[in-house]
Amino acid sequence: MTDHQHRLPAGPVDLSALETNTAPGFDGGKKKGKAALFALGDDLSTLQERLYAEGKGGSQRRILLVLQGMDTSGKGGVLRKTVGLVDPQGVRITSFKAPTDEEKEHDFLWRIRRALPQQGIVGVFDRSHYEDVLIARVRGFAPPAEIERRYDAINDFERELVEGGTTIVKCMLHISAEEQKTRLLARLDDRTKYWKFNPGDIDERKKWASYREAYEIALERTNTEHAPWHVIPSDKKWYRNLTIGNLLHDTLKAMRPRWPEADFDIEAERKRLTAEAPTR
Repeated sequence: MTDHQHRLPAGPVDLSALETNTAPGFDGGKKKGKAALFALGDDLSTLQERLYAEGKGGSQRRILLVLQGMDTSGKGGVLRKTVGLVDPQGVRITSFKAPTDEEKEHDFLWRIRRALPQQGIVGVFDRSHYEDVLIARVRGFAPPAEIERRYDAINDFERELVEGGTTIVKCMLHISAEEQKTRLLARLDDRTKYWKFNPGDIDERKKWASYREAYEIALERTNTEHAPWHVIPSDKKWYRNLTIGNLLHDTLKAMRPRWPEADFDIEAERKRLTAEAPTR
């Protein structure tokens, strides 16, 4: 199971041709998939700790995981089940909602820049700057010319991040309209999930075709060599979580983060400790 099988190829995108309820590259079901994700935890956590330590040592490298998807596609589930496997002190999660009045006074990337991860950190965007070419396009929150400008602005912005030491991992959580309906109904059937239900999600479902088109355009226009897109089949929650876990693991492994060298005299400090008078 490799991240390459979900990497979006260059060219036009047809999301209707990409399966949502599948588990390619994995020989097993839900129980085995959950166990595989848990087994990945120790190595994933160690690699992330190395990146964090490397940052403390002055390295400018960092990771930005971008999670995009329709409502109920599982962004929160990925945060809990996959990102939750690593040390929280080395993670920064930002959930982007509707822009505030202050944010509307600036360019759409202003609030994104303020949320970027620092060196050594795994930053996670629950929704992101892509909302400004998705919902903004569907709901008409910006004129067509401005939407067009934003695709190139996003590509330039992401290239700037990569050149500054950020590895960008972009994941579109791909679910079917039928699965979304099932998940929304499940929230209505369980009083412990009422808080997760938003009546506006039903209104947004009516625009499913428009959102799919907006996603297809955004994916095609911003699927670059320096920041490629991965389309993750997400009807199976366990497979979605495992796939992104493997993607993060492969990304960190390829980065080969190293423990920083000591910036002090190890032997001198050892002598200080061993010569120290016993405490009472």
